[in-house]
This record gives sequence, C-alpha cells and structure tokens, in this order.
Amino acid sequence: MTTSLRLPRSRRIAATAAIGALAAAAVAVPSASAGAASAVPRVTAKPAVLPSDAQIQAAIDQVDTRAQQLMALSHMPGMAVAVVWRGKTVFAKGYGVRKVGSPGLVDTNTVFQLASVSKSVGATVIAREVTKGTVAWTSTVKPNYPQLVLDDPWVTSHVTVADLYAHRSGLRDHAGDLLEETGFTQKQIASKFRFEKLLPTRTQFHYTNFGMAIAAQSVANKAGRSWWTLSQRDIYGPLGMTRTSSRFSDYVNNPDRAWTHSLVNGKFVAKTVRNPDYEGAAASVSSSVTDMAKWLSMVLEGGKVSGKQLISPEALQPAVLPEIISRAATTPGGRSGFYGFGFNVDTTETLGVRLSHSGAFSAGVDTNYVGFPNLDLGIVALSNGYPQGYPEVLNAEFGDLVEHGKLTVDWLTIYTNAFKALTEPIGALVGKKRPAKPVVVRPPQNYLGTYQSSYFGPVTVTKRGSRLYLSIGPNRTTYRLLHWNKDVWTFAPVGESATPGSISQATFSKPRAGRPTQLWLEYYSSNPDGSYNKLGYFRR
Repeated sequence: MTTSLRLPRSRRIAATAAIGALAAAAVAVPSASAGAASAVPRVTAKPAVLPSDAQIQAAIDQVDTRAQQLMALSHMPGMAVAVVWRGKTVFAKGYGVRKVGSPGLVDTNTVFQLASVSKSVGATVIAREVTKGTVAWTSTVKPNYPQLVLDDPWVTSHVTVADLYAHRSGLRDHAGDLLEETGFTQKQIASKFRFEKLLPTRTQFHYTNFGMAIAAQSVANKAGRSWWTLSQRDIYGPLGMTRTSSRFSDYVNNPDRAWTHSLVNGKFVAKTVRNPDYEGAAASVSSSVTDMAKWLSMVLEGGKVSGKQLISPEALQPAVLPEIISRAATTPGGRSGFYGFGFNVDTTETLGVRLSHSGAFSAGVDTNYVGFPNLDLGIVALSNGYPQGYPEVLNAEFGDLVEHGKLTVDWLTIYTNAFKALTEPIGALVGKKRPAKPVVVRPPQNYLGTYQSSYFGPVTVTKRGSRLYLSIGPNRTTYRLLHWNKDVWTFAPVGESATPGSISQATFSKPRAGRPTQLWLEYYSSNPDGSYNKLGYFRR
C-alpha cells in the first residue's frame, strides 16, 4: 500500500521543518485497514494494547537484514544503526565505508554529523540547566544574549527560551540561514533579525535554526560557558558519550569520522564538509550510534542514567510534550503533529507517544531517531550520504513492525518520494531554455557597481574580461552572471539552502541615465514556501 504526504515546499536541505515533519509523518499514514488515499490514520475507540515482548524482539531481529537491503538499494556510502530497549543497547552495527574510495569501514564508534538531530540533544542540555536552576524554560533570552534584536521591541524583551525552542517566536521559517551562508556570525545574525518582519508570536510554528541556536547560547552565557563545553559538562560527560562533541573541529579531526558525501551525476562523492558551528545547538553535534544510544536511553528513561536522575522530570517533560502544532491534521479523523522543545511529538494508533527528529545536510548527512516512551524502546540511524530518506525508512519500518507485527504501508516509496520533492532544484527558470536571441538593453559595464542592502550588506557586480560576476556577504561568495534576457541575468546558487540544479534570477531595474539602480536576487528573496520577501532587494 502506498500513500502520499502533504509536505511544505522547501529550498532548505539541512534541518528543514519539512524534514522534521518527515520524521513525524511516520504516524501520519494509514494503517492497513484504512483507505490508501488517506494521509492520516483513522481514530479508533479500541483501547490501546501494547505489543508483546516477542513482537518487539521480532522487530529488532529484522533491523540488520533491512539495513543491509537499504544499503544495497540506496548505494549509501555508510550507515550505523542502534536499538535501545529498557535502558540497554540491544542492537548496534555499522555498514559500508566512512569515505568512498577508502578502506575504512563504518563501525558503531564511527562519528557522524547529526545535523538537526542536534536540536533534541541540545534540548536535554537546556533541561539539565533547568534542573540545576540556572534558567527556566520560560527565561527570557535578551538579558543573556544582548545582541538579539527583533523588529518588535516587546517581543525582543519577552521572547523566551521555550518560544525559540518550540519555533513559535514569530521569526519566519529558516530566518538567518542565508546570512550564515554568506559569512555572517551568529551574533551578527541575531542583530540582523530586526530587519525580519515578525509573524504572529506564540501562535504559529516556523522552523528557525538560528532562533534555537541563540536561545541555547543565551543559556550557555548564563552558565558562563561556551555551548560546546556546557554540552560536554551537562550531558556528554555524565552519559559517557566519549565520541560526541558540539564543536566542528572535533568532528573534522576525528580519524574515525564518517566523511560527508554529495551526489554528483548520480554518484556519492566526498566533496564538501559542512561547518555548522554558528548554528550551535541547532545543528553542530557529531556523535556515534553507541553514544546516541546512551542519550536516547536516558530520554526514554525519563532523564535517568544508571538509575540516577540526571535531568528532573519537571525539566525534561516540557521538552517532550506537545507545545505547538507543527503539522495540522487535514481531516476530522486525522492526527496533528506537534513539536515540543527540540522534539517532534506525535501519537501512534496503539503505542502512544512517539518522539523523533531528522537531520540532513546537503553536503551529505541524513540522520533520524525514533523513540516510544511507553515501551522504553527506540532506534537511531546515522548515514553519511546526500539525504534521500533511507534512515527514516528504516526507522519507520521498525516502528511499524513493533506496532503491527508487519509492514502496513510502503515506507520506502513514501519517504524517497517525499525527499525527492524536498530536494528539487529551486528557481522560476529551472527547466526553461535560455532565449536563443536574448534582447540586450544596455552594455555590460552599466551594471557594474555596488548595490546595498541593510540585511545582506553590499553586493558588488564586477567585470573580468567579457564576463560579469556578483559577490555577496562577508565571505564574498562569488557567482558568474549569465545573461538571460533584457535586464535579467542568472547564476547558480551554492550553499546549504541551494539544491543541485537550482537557478536564481538577478534582475536589474529602475535605470537612471542608463544604469540600473536596483537589483533583485531571487535566491536571496525566496521563502521556503515559494513566496518572496523584500530582503533580497539591493539599491545603489
């Protein structure tokens, strides 16, 4: 049986709201008895009956075989998987290689970048500080992070750690991500939020990496620590997570790291490495499945480690309870998806609460975990290939086998199709042919100069030989401009938000004495839902 998922259009591979929704979507598909056209399960009045130990063990026994099958099917370079049950790691195994073309094999100690799975890990660091009394979830961020300025003074002074961890601050989806790509620091991005038009606060879910990162750093500032040292002190050290870090240099210098792999002409290539340090708690963790199994067990055990309470229930429970609707039900009988503080929180038909999160970098990371607190059972899968949804497939199949004893839907088709939609090229000109005889309205030198934006800073258009180039941001990201027609030029955007094959328009307008005075950059104006904002307009 197959079905389809209604997912938001997104240009963002890494840590997207849509990918977060994919993890949650494993509960938003029909059961075997439901109609194939439905995107959500029917609600049943039948009392929940938890699966037997034998059924759970049977599901665990099938993980290895299915992981091998998915590796063969996907040609992923490497993957590592672990299952935890009743406080113990009952399965752990590595598959494939750390780097294509190199002999090193993935094992259970191999370190992967986690991308947005970092959000859940970071939430437990915050919960530990809440347990200690350093802060509360309701603590305001501004006193401990003075660089934060939003376009509403009241929201600036009242936005809380909880607001930013639940993605309900009013910042638009992925606000600040493009600033990071062009070279701005976290503190600079926090101050530039004043140019972002706020959406309604505390009423809508809009996934913002930098909002969460700033909230976490405000807690670290209050504790007098860097984020990575606070994480080490509060969680990694006490749990014995010896291969886990929130600092990029520790990952990239680890000899047993899984290299990230992009897809180039259908083949996995160890081409680029994503440095997520500025995103901090939202994306910077690297870890092994051995360590992540320890972390997941702690969460499922209600904050306990070896029978001792590391995180108080009062501090942890708000993070793993529904705080805001992240995916609204589309039918009267449907179930909505929710977000806590760094956790997707949903309910299955019979197993009750389901915690999850996905993570992805276009440089080559795809990660996912799923936990069932009622069963004290969870699974984590980490991979080092361009995100295609295979860790999500494995974990969704595991949950299905636990709940029903069999696969009730075609998870492979659901997830791979959904990821294909998320990774499509962006830009209105994608798939269109360049005009055979474009109209030239002015000589190339008339476009040269500097165009200013309060948000992105200066953009310069220069000429080298007969070619025009555009440079943007502190790191001076440079693109070659290709003439399309009249005052429309194009460039191929690069960065975490740019899916392969994307095309951006660079449209010049409002000429004065033959020289354009305004420049619109499509890539830097686009929202994840396909609409446009005013931030990508530059004037001279």
